[in-house]
This record gives sequence, C-alpha cells and structure tokens, in this order.
Amino acid sequence: MSGSNTLWSAKEAAIATDGLTTGSWAATGVSIDSRTVKAGDLFIALTGENSDGHAYVADAIKKGAVGAIVSHHVDGIPEEKILIVTDTFKALQALGHASRARTGAKTIAITGSVGKTGTKEMLAAAFGAQGQTHASIKSYNNHWGVPYSLSSMHAGSDFGIFEVGMNHADEITPLSQMIAPDIAIITTVEAVHIANFENGEEGIADAKGEIFDGMKEGGVAILNADNKWFRRLADKATAKGLKVVSFGEEDSADVKLTNFLVAANGSRIEADIMGEKISFTMQSTGKHLAMNALSVLAAIKISGGNLAKATKALGKIEPLAGRGKHEYLDIGDKNNPVILIDESYNASPVAMKAAFRVLAMVDPGRGGRRIAVLGDMYEQGSDGARIHRDLVVPLEAAGVHLVYTSGPLMRNLYDALPQDKRGAHVDDTRELAKIVPDVLVPGDVVMVKGSRGGGEKPRMQLVVEALRALPEKLKQKGIGA
Repeated sequence: MSGSNTLWSAKEAAIATDGLTTGSWAATGVSIDSRTVKAGDLFIALTGENSDGHAYVADAIKKGAVGAIVSHHVDGIPEEKILIVTDTFKALQALGHASRARTGAKTIAITGSVGKTGTKEMLAAAFGAQGQTHASIKSYNNHWGVPYSLSSMHAGSDFGIFEVGMNHADEITPLSQMIAPDIAIITTVEAVHIANFENGEEGIADAKGEIFDGMKEGGVAILNADNKWFRRLADKATAKGLKVVSFGEEDSADVKLTNFLVAANGSRIEADIMGEKISFTMQSTGKHLAMNALSVLAAIKISGGNLAKATKALGKIEPLAGRGKHEYLDIGDKNNPVILIDESYNASPVAMKAAFRVLAMVDPGRGGRRIAVLGDMYEQGSDGARIHRDLVVPLEAAGVHLVYTSGPLMRNLYDALPQDKRGAHVDDTRELAKIVPDVLVPGDVVMVKGSRGGGEKPRMQLVVEALRALPEKLKQKGIGA
C-alpha cells in the first residue's frame, strides 16, 4: 500500500479489476453514490435500471473523488482520473474478492430472518473493543452491498463484520463465498419473505444455511438453540465440517441466558458464556435483542476476545433509528412527554410481536395510552390476511389501547380489533402521518412499525417524521417548550 490510510492505489485497483488506468492516485475510501462522496474516495459508476452512475462521475470528482471506475470514457474527466473496466458491477465484486484475499482479518457473517442489522452493530461494537474492526455499511447486505462493504475494508483490519440478507434461495451462497467467513451467525429463522418459498419455513432455513457455503472446514456456526430449525441448520453445518455453538434459553445451549430483567432505562442480562458467567446491561429492553447479544458474545469467546470489554461496549449502544429507538416529545407538558418508539424500518410477523412486547414494557405517563401505528407486512403469501388478523392477540396481550393502520393487509387486523381499540384505518401512510399527531396527548407511548416497501425511505418513516415535527409545530402555536 502507498500509505497508511490508503485503501486502494490506482495500480492495486487496476490489478484487482483487470482494468486500465494511467493514474497514480491513492483512494482512502470507496463510494457508489455521488451524493455521499467524500474527499479521497474512489467512485464506482454503477449502472442500474433507473440510473447510470456515469452521469455523476463529474459531480463525484468535483466533490473530491480521486478517481472513478467506469466502463467507458466520460467527457470532461481527465484520463488519469479514470479506471476503465468492462463492467463496473463486476469490478465492484472483484474489489470485494481482492479485499478479502489480501486481509488476515477474522471475518464474521451474520444472517437471519430478523435482527441482522442490530446484531451487526453489536458485533461491530464488541469487536471494536478488541481491535481494528470493519463492519458492513448501514444495512448493505445484498449482491452489491456485500462487495461494497468488503471493498471498503482496510487490509490491516483485525476483524471484518458482514451482514448478509436474501429474498430468495441461492442468493446467500455467492455472498458467503465472497466473505469466506471464519464465523457465521444465524440469528433466527422465521416466516419472513415466505411468499418466495414454495416449501415455507423449511426453504427459508435452507436459504439461511447457505451462509455456510463460503466457510472452510473448522469454521464455527453460531445458531439459535431456541429456534425450531436449529437441528436442521446444525446438521448442515456439521456436514460441512463446521463446529456448532448454540445460544438461547435451552438448557443445552452453549451460551445460555440465565436471567433477564427489564428496567425503565434498559435491561439487565445474566448469562453463561461457554462456562464463563457474566452479567451486563443494555440500553434496549427487548429479550430478542438480549438473545442476539448472546450470539455476539459467543463470537467474542470463540475468537479469544475479552468479554468484559465486549459487554462494556454493548452497554453503550443506543437503539437504532427505525429499529426501536426511543424518543421523547414535549407536546405541552415537558414533565410528561410522549414516548415515540421508532420501529419504522421494516416488519415481519415475528418482528411485530417482538415490538409489541417492548411496547408492553413501556408504561405510559400520566393520562397516557399505548398506541400502535402499523403498516402492511409484505411478502406473506396467500396467508397474508390471516397473518395480519392474528396480530390482535399479541396486541391485546401488550395492553395496547389504540391501533391505527394503513394498507389493504392491515385492514384485516383493523376489522378484527375490538371497537374500543380502533383508532383509524386509511389506505395511504401519508394519511396516517396527518391523523396520528392530532390524537396524541401528553403521556402517550406510540410505536410505529411496518414493512419497508420500495424506495430509499421506509413508508412508516413518514409517520415518525410527522411525530418528530409535532413539538416544534406546537411551540410555534405557543404550546409546549
């Protein structure tokens, strides 16, 4: 490498991608989005169905990109700034493979029906306390997100943490082969994307098991002992020569949750980590999150890391926006705020029920109510109507007072609710964003959740943004702080 901060020199990138360049630049980062280019980045002009990155090369260079990977010459761009390849997406994949090949980092891959991103963030924090750690960017876990995250990893990293997702069978295998994980974690297997699998959850379990396909004999598979597909996955891992480490509440689990206590500001967790008893706190309140933390500590233990440093790091993690973050809104009584639980990023039946359990743990303030604002869950197949309708039971168990819904599938839930729990149902999430802020009173606890849908922004985030804007709107009217 040509410098301690250099990620890719022009020569290294050309060799990795089998491309041509006359440049001598040294890139300190990689970007595939001209809107987020930073000085020193190598910009990759990807071509998609709706856009062509070549149209943004000039903008990327203007913002400080030192070079650009392109498939043809771009007018106005100096020759020394470009690296010409046959296919820019294949070049991105090649950079990912080259990045993995040149590093001695221990790599951990995470997949599962739910909990991937949260577990990835916990792994990044826990391993970050052990040494130089690189982790997947945001939720970039698909066919372009994985090579992009890999291509951004410095050769000198001690640990690499990579999230892997899928919607169909045969999508994880090539990503696992690219990551070549030393450790693989499957958080859980549930009926998510079930419409894409003719053989239901069994097919989902097999698709998640593809995470083992890039692993060498002697690698470690960390699996959820409480999940009904544990044995099927454990057998797959063993057949590939992998060691299986289990986590959960089962007595047989190698990493076992022994006690879980919820407090107003988080949770207290006691566990046995392969014979080492520990206790620690987390700022999140869901038991499902504590279970995912156990998989993280299993990876730390297997890697010979320091559990005390890891649990201290876990205790500092705040819930992510869109994935359980709690916010306090002053809408007229600063001592009795509205508590907003932002679960707007995505949804599935198992994630909905977990979110309801968290909502149940948060007590409303004086005169407040528990309110759920819910959007459709996608990819539920022919059982979609029933699956949505069946949310009535966990909602009632959580002590939810009012439910607001949007979308044709959520109509099934709304119609099944007791009359006194029906807030309103609308076809469009934008209508919810107008309705819900007007019904809140100080002390309310409101949770927002629904499937992501198309586009960069989750649909239900519109409701969250409207709620966040409420205190300022009221302030302008002379109400609140």
